[in-house]
Amino acid sequence: MGFQGHQARKRFGQHWLKDQTVLERIVAAAALQPSDRVLEVGPGRGALTERLLSSPAAAVHAVELDRDLVDGLRDRFADDQRFSLRQGDVLELPLELEDGLAASKVVANIPYYITGPLLDRLVGRLDRPVNPPYQRLVLLVQKEVAERIRARPGHSSFSALSVRMQLMAHCTTVCPVPPRCFQPPPKVQSEVIQIDPLPLDRRLPSATARRVESLLKQTFLSRRKMLRNTLASLAPESQLQALAAAAGFDLQQRPQELAPQVWVALARGLNQGIDAASADGHDHGDGTGQGESSSGGAGDPT
Repeated sequence: MGFQGHQARKRFGQHWLKDQTVLERIVAAAALQPSDRVLEVGPGRGALTERLLSSPAAAVHAVELDRDLVDGLRDRFADDQRFSLRQGDVLELPLELEDGLAASKVVANIPYYITGPLLDRLVGRLDRPVNPPYQRLVLLVQKEVAERIRARPGHSSFSALSVRMQLMAHCTTVCPVPPRCFQPPPKVQSEVIQIDPLPLDRRLPSATARRVESLLKQTFLSRRKMLRNTLASLAPESQLQALAAAAGFDLQQRPQELAPQVWVALARGLNQGIDAASADGHDHGDGTGQGESSSGGAGDPT
């Protein structure tokens, strides 16, 4: 049956990657080994799938939303027992391979309109990380998103996403991907990024993670305001001044100026202060109801 007559569909964000050099660099960045089980999101017509199956990987499991591509993909790779395919929405389907076991790595040309939700699903957030984490993700994303993920404090692209991803993973650029590398060409620049999630023993304690997520939501929603204003509801100004000094920042700064580890230091300071207040029998309401030693759940920050 093949793909004859199929046209890229705008509503699915379909742009076929055709540049052979970029395809090679994606697979090289994945560093696939015989023990690796790969999840591929959005295989399209299978250009990247073919290269993944040419690697030593033990299995390649593709998730494709477009029903009209499924038969062509199955026909194209019917002779390779390592290939499996599930049709549906990657944001809703189970991501395990057909044997019920998880993939070890993710390689994908992500439809740009689902990048945020898909990162949540594949990496998670500080207060609800994917468990166990994938060993590596190699993702083709919009350049603007890649810049936000790896931005440094003070840069215009630095955001809550920057803090979150840099506290959860090592994030590096693989290569830029201009529009001419696709068919049809998108209207934006793209980039391949490599994300190596931190192992379990290097993750933040749960109470610290919840506090950082809460702080990011509270401050980055008003990123033009000074932290003196956006943090004012958490503690008296004298206490905030002490916390800021201990964490290494000034309350006149704005959230995009603080490095990820400064947010961690502030979160720990706030939680320790709340624990101390609780021990003294005082309640300094903190907005999350969690101290450093707490284990209860928290709300879902955006």
